[in-house]
Amino acid sequence: MLRRPALVRTFAALLALAVLPLGTVAASEFNQKLDAGDAAPAFKDLPSADGKTLSLSDLKDKKAVVVVFTCNHCPIAKAYEARMQAFSEEYAKKGVALVAISVSKEKDDSLPMMTARAKEEGLTYAYLHDASQAIGKEYGATLTPQTFVLGPDRKVRYMGAWDDAWRESETPEENYVRDAVDALLAGNEPAVSEKRPFGCGIVYE
Repeated sequence: MLRRPALVRTFAALLALAVLPLGTVAASEFNQKLDAGDAAPAFKDLPSADGKTLSLSDLKDKKAVVVVFTCNHCPIAKAYEARMQAFSEEYAKKGVALVAISVSKEKDDSLPMMTARAKEEGLTYAYLHDASQAIGKEYGATLTPQTFVLGPDRKVRYMGAWDDAWRESETPEENYVRDAVDALLAGNEPAVSEKRPFGCGIVYE
């Protein structure tokens, strides 16, 4: 029969074995495909609204990359365009790239319509289209807009909502994307790695 100290040590060892796997393989709270710290799926040669193509590898020199799944038709996604444009202009000077990706197959979200909207709204950040929808599935994107902040090693450091105020008339109290990027630029890990995304549902075929 084991004495009490031995029993305690045995129980502690069993508890550690039970808890360790949960800590290493636990799924994200709001994403069924990715967790903070996972390597970001690499998009490749996606056509852009500016007539070019872009791959994640083209941004290898960037200190951080912000990937936003969005589209033309979603009113909530539209509400974020000005904020995304302002962020892109400000943070491009700091070595950060913003990439918007649409995987929608709706008529209003076709590449020609994306080109027209980018021109109309003066959007200068990369606005890509993936007709296969593969990259959206790989990121586990379910809503527009849904955001992923990638660190210099291209691992996911934050994912979820851009901020806590989706209406254009509202002033955000929490700026999740900006805070995450600022932390990375300072050489730190973001204090918040995930928030619940909100927006219009992405329809996959």
